[in-house]
Amino acid sequence: MHPFPKNRSLQDLIDETPDLVRYFRNNPVSPHARNRPSSAPLPAEHTNWREEQRSWRETAILFDQSHHMPELFLKGPDALKLLSHVGINSFENWGPGRAKQFIGCNHKGQIIGESVLHWLAEDHFELISGMQLQDWIQFTAETGGYDVTVTRDLQTAQNPKGPDGRTNFRFGMDGPNAEKIFQEVVEGQAPDIPFFRTAIVKIAGVNVMALRHGMAGHKGVELSGPYAEGQKVRDKILSVGAKYGLKPGGRLAYFSVSSESGWWAYPLPAIYTDPELRAFREWLPDTSWGAQAQLSGSLVCDSVEGYHLTPWETGVSRVMKFDHDFVGRAALEAMVDKPHRKKVTLVWNPDDVAAIQSSIFRPGLPCKYIELPTASYGFPQADAVLDGGGKLIGMAGFAGSTVNEASMVSLAVVEEEHARPGTSVTLVWGEPDGGTSKPQVERHRQYEVRCTVAPAPYASAVRDMKYAGIGRAAA
Repeated sequence: MHPFPKNRSLQDLIDETPDLVRYFRNNPVSPHARNRPSSAPLPAEHTNWREEQRSWRETAILFDQSHHMPELFLKGPDALKLLSHVGINSFENWGPGRAKQFIGCNHKGQIIGESVLHWLAEDHFELISGMQLQDWIQFTAETGGYDVTVTRDLQTAQNPKGPDGRTNFRFGMDGPNAEKIFQEVVEGQAPDIPFFRTAIVKIAGVNVMALRHGMAGHKGVELSGPYAEGQKVRDKILSVGAKYGLKPGGRLAYFSVSSESGWWAYPLPAIYTDPELRAFREWLPDTSWGAQAQLSGSLVCDSVEGYHLTPWETGVSRVMKFDHDFVGRAALEAMVDKPHRKKVTLVWNPDDVAAIQSSIFRPGLPCKYIELPTASYGFPQADAVLDGGGKLIGMAGFAGSTVNEASMVSLAVVEEEHARPGTSVTLVWGEPDGGTSKPQVERHRQYEVRCTVAPAPYASAVRDMKYAGIGRAAA
């Protein structure tokens, strides 16, 4: 049974909706804390988002991730068999104490979602974030005859036990001084943990699972343990970290990380048109995340399929291995030698950014206001990317500013011939016809922003980490 209440199914919603794209573009409710700030008990800023962004480049930052990410626990003799059936990842040479970026696709090879997957112990796994993928896993477990137990731990906003109902606290620490703080805060000798592996350490007398993981290109660590012990652990880290310039990070800085790291989180799940997923859509309630997409931006596709992405387009094809049978394998194998759009960063022309923002102070209809540091105003964002002749060549997602790079940027997927760094393209900012009826969208006019293609990740520190081969350990 799905953890959300059910009045009708996603399939019912689709059957009753003549234009699903229009429906999602005008949906007033986004399920994610990034777009519903009141749904997570976290401050927008502890100091200010500019200094908090700088801290992950210059000193260190501590994010509280305890509230916005759902978790799913799998336990039983068929747990690995189930994960192997759903995931495009290989499970060879993998075992307890390790984690991976776990990707699930539909039968057409389009991404349903991704999670961070922990192998906790024999027959015991934990998936963090990726609500739509977690839904797909639970459905497959319940209908596929697998000998597993599924336990859901919803994010705070939808957790029936309230803010104190979470199983685990979760803190992310990153920045050039993060390793020094970790070494000092751990009781006894801190272990040397390889990338995307875990170890149990003791902090403030609490057993904590430490995952070597970083989004800012440093030797970062993600720390989790019993939720009731979280404040004690956090206080200890902040106390030790004070002399190293550690800053607590707020919601605004946290959701701006993608601008530098190049992570394409939560693409529109590819669950709406695959005929083999009909039973899944009939199982999903209309209160699920999959039924509450909130499309935004200038790109208006004829079908929801126009927003779906493949592993090549989001930059996760490196984890895909055809050494096992999984949902979507045949379609993905058929795509291997075909052209693929590439993930890039689009660096906005600063004069165009200034023109957009200054329009609010001039007579007439202004441009769509750019919220800082995260400018995306939907879930997901989808802006049209054009070549010099006005031809559509791609889709831009996360838009935001980074003080570390002194830039306004978007992530994008573009046709391969336009993906070379230095290429000039245009991003259409704002929605057509004055904007949709989403409450966060004011009446506005569109603006064509001149952009320059750059690598993704944009931050050189993150690129150096990935190109050194560390990222491959997550496969």
